[in-house]
Amino acid sequence: MSPEPRLLQLHDRLLAAFGPQHWWPGETPFEVLVGAVLTQNTNWGNVERAIANLKARGVLDFAALRGLELAELAELIRPAGYYNLKATRLRNLLDLLHHHHGETWEEVFRLPLETARERLLAARGVGPETADSILLYAGGRPSFVIDAYTFRVLHRHGLGLGLDYHGLRRLFMASLPPKVSLYNEFHALLVRLGKDYCKKGRPACVSCPVRDWAGGPAVAEFV
Repeated sequence: MSPEPRLLQLHDRLLAAFGPQHWWPGETPFEVLVGAVLTQNTNWGNVERAIANLKARGVLDFAALRGLELAELAELIRPAGYYNLKATRLRNLLDLLHHHHGETWEEVFRLPLETARERLLAARGVGPETADSILLYAGGRPSFVIDAYTFRVLHRHGLGLGLDYHGLRRLFMASLPPKVSLYNEFHALLVRLGKDYCKKGRPACVSCPVRDWAGGPAVAEFV
């Protein structure tokens, strides 16, 4: 795979326009892991309320959270929405990590990157975006996170057309130095761009800070 220099150019343009975004919110790696599961199909404000419930109950801890009855866990994370489903997915992940690592669950981050990723993906309900978020933001591993904003921004500029999640992730990772700080910042900047300018319904193209950034076909090598 050859690098795609336009992606690094896009990062630099966004950083100049928006400045550092200071992601991800979370006081500990475990809090970030929990947040990565809870943030599916909701906003971070709702996740914060759910995490506040866990903290108030004194169970934002690997062993304590695994020890909760599933119904109690679901009730505590209710503000995050889809709480029964998310409680099950979170328990699946904690049980899988416990099966492989016991109470020293953070050992997963010391595995080779793709091995660690496959382990997280083996938990029922953990998809690639959640797994990569856990690796990057909780584990400090250079695994680029792709989300709906990333697809939208690149596709509207003609880059990455025809690629699925895994292909677009490979494109980013082949195009950028494997630096956690860079992956963290770039993902956050793309989210900012998608929320404020590259909106799904009515994009603000005229005022977009990267309106003249040119993408182009860069597909075949990454499919």
